[in-house]
Amino acid sequence: MTAQTILALRQGVHGMPVQDYADAIRERLPEYDVSVAESRRDELEQIPDAWITTDRAIDAELIDRAENLRLFAGLSAGYDHIPLDELREAGIAFTNASGVHGPNMAEQTIGWILTFARGLHEGWRRQQQREWRHFQVDELQGSTVTVVGLGAIGRAVIERLDGFGVDPIGVRYSPEKGGPTDAVVGFDSLDFEPALARTDYLVLACPLTESTRGLIGDTELTSLQPESVLINVARGKIVDTNALVRALRGSGGIRGAALDVTDPEPLPEAHPLWNLENALITPHMAGYTPKYYERRADILARNVRTIEETDRYDGLENQIVTPE
Repeated sequence: MTAQTILALRQGVHGMPVQDYADAIRERLPEYDVSVAESRRDELEQIPDAWITTDRAIDAELIDRAENLRLFAGLSAGYDHIPLDELREAGIAFTNASGVHGPNMAEQTIGWILTFARGLHEGWRRQQQREWRHFQVDELQGSTVTVVGLGAIGRAVIERLDGFGVDPIGVRYSPEKGGPTDAVVGFDSLDFEPALARTDYLVLACPLTESTRGLIGDTELTSLQPESVLINVARGKIVDTNALVRALRGSGGIRGAALDVTDPEPLPEAHPLWNLENALITPHMAGYTPKYYERRADILARNVRTIEETDRYDGLENQIVTPE
């Protein structure tokens, strides 16, 4: 391998072959040597010569051996599992996959909102029981949808809500930056709980940080209206799971929850969430799309062209860590 090698590690995402990702990179950067590590031994042997490496995660052992590495291109939008300090100290830039998940995760979120609005999950349950009996539902129009996190996913959700006649509220760490909604509040401000009190559908699409860990607990769930629905496509630890179970079980709690992520994860077989009819669960797959690697390769290719033009490793798209 040469100093211009781009190394794809072996983990990948969503069970898709890493070779497909490497092929997508080669299509966009044909002048570079794109290599795939097929085993842990391959990773350890190849990373000393790699200029760029890419995968869902990287560990301290690989960083220690990465003598020529200048950029780690993460395969996920979340980065709570990435050793940021170690990358920074090693002089390695880090970019995430923000933007890759927007369309697919927004579509799943909208699907869940419509499922609860029109009672489609109840219709499915009655079909399984061959029960032809009318039930009452609601409509989405006129509802208040609060989206926590106004990154690519949150913005994609709000864009797709346009036309449904809803009142959207955005929640972000820095509300002064504004967003795609008329109302934007801070999740740690005095405006957050009053916003929850107006909310019919609460969508969590924010990263897991020290500020968002445990953001939704007993107090916040109590602030929600009894007919409200919680949707979490962010990280499980943003919600206090025990508090959520109580809210879903108890009278005066909330109407339902749709969870692509849980705490713990994977959700244990005996966990009470599995048996609650008002809890819909998918196994952390809202981020899946067959276009995943193509979109991630697009971001990587744009960053490589930026590096070529500037000979710098800052100012990159989706940059989380800038080398010291």
